[in-house]
Order: sequence, then C-alpha cells, then structure tokens
Amino acid sequence: MKKKLLQFLSGIFCCLFQAQAQDAWKISAEKIDPANYYGVTVANGMIGIVSSPEPFKVKNVVLAGVYDQYGRGRVSNFLNSFNLLNMNLDINGKRLDAKAATNMKQQLDMQHASFTTTFSYGDEAEIKYTYYSLRQLPFTVLMDVSITAKKAITITPASVMEAPDALRDVQNYYNEIDRPHVTLKLLTSTAKSPTGKLQLCASTSFLFPEPHGQEPSVIHEMWDSNMHLMKFSKNLKAGETYTFSVIGSSITSVHHDDPLNEAERLTIFARLEGHDRLLKFHNQAWDELWKSDIKIEGDAQAQQDIHSMLYHLYSFSRAGTAFSPSPMGLSGLGYNGHVFWDTEVWMYPALLVLHPEIAKSLVEYRFERLEAARKNAFSHGFKGAMYPWESAGTGVEETPVWALSGPFEHHITADVANAAWNYYCVTQDKTWLRERGWPILQATADFWASRVERNGTNHFDIKNVVAADEWAENVDNNAFTNAAAKVNLQNAASAAKILGLPANADWALVAQNIPILKLPNGVTQEHATYHGEGIKQGDVNLLAYPLKTITDPNQIKKDLAYYETRIPNEGTPAMTQAIFALLYSRLGDGEKAYRWFKEAYEPNLVPPFRVIAETKGGTNPYFATGAGGILQSLLMGFGGLDITPTGITQIKSKLPSRWKSIMLTGIGPNHQTYTVK
Repeated sequence: MKKKLLQFLSGIFCCLFQAQAQDAWKISAEKIDPANYYGVTVANGMIGIVSSPEPFKVKNVVLAGVYDQYGRGRVSNFLNSFNLLNMNLDINGKRLDAKAATNMKQQLDMQHASFTTTFSYGDEAEIKYTYYSLRQLPFTVLMDVSITAKKAITITPASVMEAPDALRDVQNYYNEIDRPHVTLKLLTSTAKSPTGKLQLCASTSFLFPEPHGQEPSVIHEMWDSNMHLMKFSKNLKAGETYTFSVIGSSITSVHHDDPLNEAERLTIFARLEGHDRLLKFHNQAWDELWKSDIKIEGDAQAQQDIHSMLYHLYSFSRAGTAFSPSPMGLSGLGYNGHVFWDTEVWMYPALLVLHPEIAKSLVEYRFERLEAARKNAFSHGFKGAMYPWESAGTGVEETPVWALSGPFEHHITADVANAAWNYYCVTQDKTWLRERGWPILQATADFWASRVERNGTNHFDIKNVVAADEWAENVDNNAFTNAAAKVNLQNAASAAKILGLPANADWALVAQNIPILKLPNGVTQEHATYHGEGIKQGDVNLLAYPLKTITDPNQIKKDLAYYETRIPNEGTPAMTQAIFALLYSRLGDGEKAYRWFKEAYEPNLVPPFRVIAETKGGTNPYFATGAGGILQSLLMGFGGLDITPTGITQIKSKLPSRWKSIMLTGIGPNHQTYTVK
C-alpha cells in the first residue's frame, strides 16, 4: 500500500513538473533558489551572457575566440569579458539587492533568444528586465528595463562597467558626442589580457524613450580603476511605468585591430538604429534560424528539451566566422573554451544538416589552423597534418601536460578530416572541396599513411594511442581510431577522384590493411588489450555510426548488447547513450531507442532551466557536446537522415510508440522537410 501511494504521489509530482514545462519555446523558473541555480546562456554565436539569480547581474560575458594564458594548465584559457549588462538600481536612495527582490521569476524565450526577469520590490515597485545578445550584430547586446511604481518613488538606475579580475591595465572613459538630433553618452572600458597580448574593450549607452533634449541627465562616476558607472534619476508617480534600455558592445583585438574605438562605434551604430529596429532584425534572424527545426508530435516535454538543445547549438555558433564551439559553448569558461572532437563528431553533424552555412564556419576554423597541424605532425615525426587534441586560438596543442590525450589521442585528426568530407557530401560544393576540403583531406591522409606501423604484409597497426574511450590510454589498435583513420584515407581518395587529382596510391593500401579486432565471442574489440572492463564513453559503437565501417545489423546489435552494459551510471559524459538511441532506432527498436534517448540527458538536467550538465549529477552546464549527440539521435536516428557522398537521404527508422510523428524542417542546402510517423 505504501509503495502504491509513493508511486501515485510520484506520478502527481511528475505531472505537475511536466505541466510547468509544456511550452515548446519558453522555459520558466517560478522559484529562484540561488543555492541551486545553474544559469542559462543568451548568445549570438559570438558573445554569450550567462544568467544570474541576483537581480540586474549576469554571471559571465564570454566572447568567442578570446584566449590567453593564465590559470589552469599553463595553456590558453577562455577569458571573461567586461560584464557590460550589470546594473545598480536605487529606489528612494536605497540600493536594491537580492534580499529585497521578492516573487522573482525568470524565463528564457528560445524562439527569439531573450531572457526576462521579473520581481517585486516591497510596496514600491514592480520591475522587469529583458536582455538579448543581438543575432544580427555579433558584438552587441541589448537590455530593456521596465519599472512600474506602486507609489510615488525616485529611481536611480546605473549602468556599471567592471573589469574581470584576470584583466589588467584597465582604463575607463566617459564620452559625450553632441549632434543636433542626438546626444550620445558612452561608458567605455579597455584592458589587457593577463599576459598583455590582447586588448579587450566594451562600451554602453542608455536608450531613453523621451524625445531628444528631454532625456534624463546622465552622471558619470569613477569608483576605482576597475569599475565606473553612469546613472540617471527619474521621479515616478504611483501607477506610472518607465521603460529604458541599455545598449552595449564588446570586442577585442582578436576580432578587430582597433577594438577600443570599434566598441564605441558599434554601440553608436546600435544606439542610432533604435530599439525597435534592433529587435525587429534580431527576431527576423532567429525566425530564419528556426526554419530548420525538429518537431515532435506527442511528447511536449521532449519537444521543449529538443528546442533547448537546438537553441544552444544555434547560440554557440555562427555563420561567416572561423570560430568553433567548445564542449561548453559560450556558457562559461569550461574546458578553457578549447575545441575538441566534441565539435566535429558531436555538435557539427546536427549543424551540418540543419544549417550548412554555420557548419562551414566550424570547418573554416580547422582550415585556418592547418599549418599548425602540419608543424605538429612534423614535431612528432609524422608526415602531413596532425590536429591537436585541444585547440584554441592558434591551432597549436593546448592540452595541459598532465592529460595524456594531448600527445596520444590521434583520432581527432580523422575526425576533422571526416567532418570536412561530410561538408562536401551535404553541399556538393566542388569549389569548396578543391580550395578548403582537399588540403585538409590530403594532409590528414598523409598523416595516417605515415602513422601506421607496417608489421609484415597486409598488416598495418596503429599503436600507442589514447582511445576515444579515454580510460584506455596508450593502447594499440583502438577500434574507433583505426576505423576513423580508414574512413579518412578512403574519403581523401574519393575527393581526389571527384577533383581529378592524383591520389597517393599508398592511401588505399593502408586503408585496406588497418585491423579492426574481434573478441573471441565475435564482439568488436575496443583495443588489443581490452577484456571487458568499463568504458568512459562510446568507442566501438561509433563504427556503426557515424563511421559506417560496420554495416551488418547482427554485428551492430551484438556490439550494442555488449558495450551498453560497460558504461557506468555516473561519471561518464552524456553523448554515448545518444548513439545507442540512434542505432536502436535504425535497427527498428523504437522502444529501446526511446529509453536510451531519455537516459542520454534527463539525469543530467540541472535547475532551474533544464540545462544539460556533462555527467549525471554534474554541475558544469551547458554541455553542448551532449546536446549535439542527442540531436543526432533525432535527426539521423528517429528521423532517418543519412549523409552519403551524393547528399542527404532518408533511411528506415523506428519511432517510439508514444510519439505520433517527427518532422525535420529546413534540412540541407535545399531546406527540405522529412517526416517519420
């Protein structure tokens, strides 16, 4: 009886929790607990703003591509930029703080990438603010503030510019530019990165609703070398609502040769575009992104979660750049902001089929660092190009010395090359293949031809690697590494044929003779000394997808049945279970696929916005790698998409019984729609 009661209460709780989370586009936090709060990110592919439970504060402002050496591991790290959206608000001369804010609620609108906070301030005011990382302006953010007086009050809002601790040589400026039609007031700061090699700059300005000449008077205050502010005061009558905005830009010497002046120019540009035009173009840009969508009929919670994953991948990447997202995207400084296989194997495929123009930026990042990869191969005694396990600004190896993955996790080179080949497969862009893809494919194939050890006729080993399963260090003939190298060599030869270029004849010979080992029971062996121990993450199962070097359904099932029992429940990253879901859906087992789909992320969700941590019980959101894997389980698993040398096709797949249908819209260069019922 007691057990049934607990089950009943649990069901009610689940229903209530689900009911609060049914909206496909909005994630709401009705109760904010600062002690159990993991922020959600508003980003535009260049600048990321991470939320805070404290009113008028944000946790981080992170800019793509901004690295300098400090802190962890004597390697380049992501840097926090100036926190250009922080504000103070005084009401009747008293500073508002977290304790004074009651009934606080926060909401992420994923459809148009905005984050809204509302709260009450005693019997004096109701307050709302919403911020945006403007999609059409890569270095610019906007915050709207609305204050409704419950009785007559005086408000004094302040835009506060404070330098993060890691920055040095901070300089603060306040500029006023007068024109007949406008007065521009700019709060600006600049600083050097920890080693002094980079300059980081930010500038903000108020946007007032009053006509020119009737705006509030702005006062500048210098507090110390690291912080200054500008503020204004306004008297409000009972029932009166006053709305204003803060516009700001942040840019560095990575992005522009003159970042100090450019930060002010960009802020002026946005200021004179005006509030309504800024929001119009921002919303239009997100509407365009969402033409590529995944629509699940029959599972409202899964729909919201999938929109969150798509939203984060779209937020963390951007077309027209040569930047590539780290495992944590722009959600903070996790993994130093470095770029791993997480990009090419996990995030990239979803972006490639949904938005090839964004995926192109990720490959461009690797192309621009090809010369560094050549030097890396040379220093290790190999030919061609050897990509670093951890890459940052320049493309040199950035893995901390204590991690053996730096010198030994060589499959990254094949991962990069195979991503480049898949870009050609989806777009069929031969000009791109000749100019960008072929140099990567050729150099990486030459690497593998020199990397193998030729131990007798028709037996070429790849020894002494860290496996894709990173608990297996310094092993021989790792299944994923060997298979990825084979595919890399084959793809390079295919590219040469398409382009009418001579292929190295040795590539085919090497590809044919790299071994894929088997255990006595017929299961694909993870590496030469593997005997059934637990594994950190998917390795062998990746040979069925994405590598497609194992195609026999019976072998795929056998490998799944074996390795799905070798993944511990805790301490392992989220993406492995997504591959299990993908493969079971392709094998026609929709129910088992659904179980692994749920297992891939639900235990990793943290409050209050259901953002994904890397591991069950983990606390380092947002784990974009896991989101990428789960999106692939929907696109290439349940949705049946398949990337082939002639483009995107659709193969048979199986939905779980609780889903009525899945619709994939805006797929590939021709923006096609695919449906599975």
